[in-house]
Amino acid sequence: MRERAVLHFNVADFAVAVERVVDSSLRQRPVIIAPSRASRAVVYDMSDEAYHNGVRKGMALNRATRLCREARLLQPRAELYRRAMKSFLKEVRNYSPLVEYGQEDGHLFVDVTGTHRLWGPPPDVGLRVRRHIRDGLRLDPIWGLGVNRLVAKVATRVVKPVGECIVAPGDEASFLAPLSISLLPGLQQREIRKLQEFHISSIGQLASLSRQQLMVPFGSRSEYLYDASHGVDRGLVSAEQRIAAVVDYEHFFATDTHDKHHIEAVIDDLVSRAGAELRRRRQVARRVGVWIHYCDGGHAVRQNSMKSGSSSDFVLRKMATGALHRGWTRRVRLRRIRLVCDRLHRQSPQLSLFPEGGLPQKRQEEVLHALDAIRSRFGHDVIGRGNLQNCNDNSAVSGNC
Repeated sequence: MRERAVLHFNVADFAVAVERVVDSSLRQRPVIIAPSRASRAVVYDMSDEAYHNGVRKGMALNRATRLCREARLLQPRAELYRRAMKSFLKEVRNYSPLVEYGQEDGHLFVDVTGTHRLWGPPPDVGLRVRRHIRDGLRLDPIWGLGVNRLVAKVATRVVKPVGECIVAPGDEASFLAPLSISLLPGLQQREIRKLQEFHISSIGQLASLSRQQLMVPFGSRSEYLYDASHGVDRGLVSAEQRIAAVVDYEHFFATDTHDKHHIEAVIDDLVSRAGAELRRRRQVARRVGVWIHYCDGGHAVRQNSMKSGSSSDFVLRKMATGALHRGWTRRVRLRRIRLVCDRLHRQSPQLSLFPEGGLPQKRQEEVLHALDAIRSRFGHDVIGRGNLQNCNDNSAVSGNC
């Protein structure tokens, strides 16, 4: 039986790389991408130069600009990055139908097992894709080759920010052994800290422990730690499957607030963005979650679910506001609010013979269709429902979908 061959491609600092294609003057200086209009904006992406100055994704923008004062600050352009990712995917799909990707961040997996008669050995595919992406899109992806997703992903982390790495079948354990545990995908920060407390710094040291030894400090996570440290990943690359099957938007308030109308207007705005993204993907969400972050560091999470799922702003708003009011129980100002739609599945193309909502639901769908058409041409913020007007302050809305 032929060993599986999985390629992992990664355009390092994808958003920055795309911006540098658009504006070549950015290539010679550090770049930080963040919504600068908000006083509490966080870093969306940064160049390698800014990273070496201490800037990290999710870091407060005011701190990032202090660490890297010479950086060029840019506003995020999600639609631009989405188009670039679409072109990237189009090139890769020429070589295999088994392509798996997550967010529009330049990462994807390709299973090229059995394609050697068409395209040659897997390393040739990796080199050819990289050359075509550089020539066509002017992006330079790193690529790694392994027998599974885990090994291929670690391979690209080893050579970042540029290059390629091939791990031959059977060499997984010896390849991983000298590497830092921080390079192992899926490890949580608290797990890394706990391993460091045990003076375990390399993947080889982790692999020397038995399942029973790992069970004591890590419980159910011991199975994953044991398998991952030995280069074992039983998951397969799924055709057209998205790694992160969520639609995620958040809002940072320019000034901490407990104004009910303002917060509900923000929820409405987040719902309208999430609903538009779901309809663009032709998906529905069966669960809506609201993350509430207070100014004193406390937080709360509440969720609402429905069996059939929906992409309608009207349904999602009802679910989101219900979750908000169940979670917002403290008389403390809010600093940040986040909306997550998950448990996604494809919207059925089959029309219902007897639609439950009747005429009101049909009218709602017509309204949403008109809004989507206007926003796709002129931008999301050009039109909204009347109760969204209170959320147009100087705060930022960032999306991860």
